[in-house]
Amino acid sequence: MLKKMKDEIELLSRHIDVARAVVKYQPIGIMKLSDMLALAPHRIRYSLHILEQMGYIRASPDGAVATSQASQMFADLDGDLEDLIRLLNEMKKTNS
Repeated sequence: MLKKMKDEIELLSRHIDVARAVVKYQPIGIMKLSDMLALAPHRIRYSLHILEQMGYIRASPDGAVATSQASQMFADLDGDLEDLIRLLNEMKKTNS
């Protein structure tokens, strides 16, 4: 069960890394992101697809660009991660 959760967190981390790169270097294409992040193009393509579905980026003729929702996601990210850490720590205490 926890292996699956760990895999999902690693995937989320990749999506966040891709979103950060898009925000910083937009517009940017798959190959440039792949080189920059040292990830296979199919992994970048999947992350871009997920980020686009969630409204954080959009495709343009010159490559991916961030939306205002990406800015909001990054503004809330530290707080959201702190909430998750708090929940995990509570789970940890329960088992001690």
